[in-house]
Amino acid sequence: MSMFDPHLIFYLAVFLATMLLVQGSYIYASDRQRISKRVNQRMKLLGKGATNEEVLSALRRESTKARSLFAPPRIVEYLEIQLTQAGVAMPVERLVVMMLVTTLIIGIAFPIIGNLSGKIHSAAGYLLLVIFAAFIGIGLPLILINRLADKRMAKFEEQFPIALDILVRGLRAGHPVTSALELLVSEVPDPIGSEFGIVVAEMNYGYDLRGALTNLSNRVRTQDIQMFVVSVSIQAETGGSLAEILEGLSRVIRDRAHMALKVRALSSEGKMTGTILSSLPLVTFAFVFVTQPHFYLDVLDNPLFLPGTLAVGVWYALGVMLMNKLIKIKI
Repeated sequence: MSMFDPHLIFYLAVFLATMLLVQGSYIYASDRQRISKRVNQRMKLLGKGATNEEVLSALRRESTKARSLFAPPRIVEYLEIQLTQAGVAMPVERLVVMMLVTTLIIGIAFPIIGNLSGKIHSAAGYLLLVIFAAFIGIGLPLILINRLADKRMAKFEEQFPIALDILVRGLRAGHPVTSALELLVSEVPDPIGSEFGIVVAEMNYGYDLRGALTNLSNRVRTQDIQMFVVSVSIQAETGGSLAEILEGLSRVIRDRAHMALKVRALSSEGKMTGTILSSLPLVTFAFVFVTQPHFYLDVLDNPLFLPGTLAVGVWYALGVMLMNKLIKIKI
């Protein structure tokens, strides 16, 4: 075959054109996504003509009253914090109802689908079914929410020194605190943009600066934001240059983040090992129970099955707690 075969040249041209089209589409989509991420949720709402009241109601989660749920107050508070940090606007009541309904549906539907309806007739079998349904209906949503919260808070801490620099530049340019916060909100994407957007909306709605920042600290609950709120509160009482205070705070946060990255790199192997060892038993149990339920059901009548299952659960919980203690290093 000649090197200048017209068929070969045609196929090469089609291949190059397809490759350039795919690459161009990917670059265009990436640029559009980056532009979309640079605009935070508050700016999108204001661009659509929303008022401060509408922005505040859209961005801020309403607290759930503990007595409105059949759950201990500490669990309700924990879910409130995790949903707020994850940026999920779903009320806690709806989340709890969805998890309970999902658990109930799985507990009823799985024996029917797996032809196990008449084969589970002991307390151990029902316990096994409850554990499986609770893991799918309650455990997996909680794991997902915790991952979203951790990811969003990590992004918040990464953006926070940049936000402080913007705030310092605005104050040194002669802007009052409110205008400097407006500048920060318009320049920084989410999650910083939306969280400080709530601060600005609350101040426009009637809160003072300290109250709005205290609400921010209660929502975010990171050490960096707590130091920021304390610094602003002390400056409001004692006076002084807020720009210099925030500039020093920005240096401290950057040095602390640098140290945290070193510690994270040194402890990453242990964290990965802990994650795998913690999740592998649950994933294995769910996979085996879905694919080969008789592996467990055939030994349900054994008198050692129930106490053995409870003992394994207790030891598993103790192991997870111990591994978390070993791999979690506070700075």
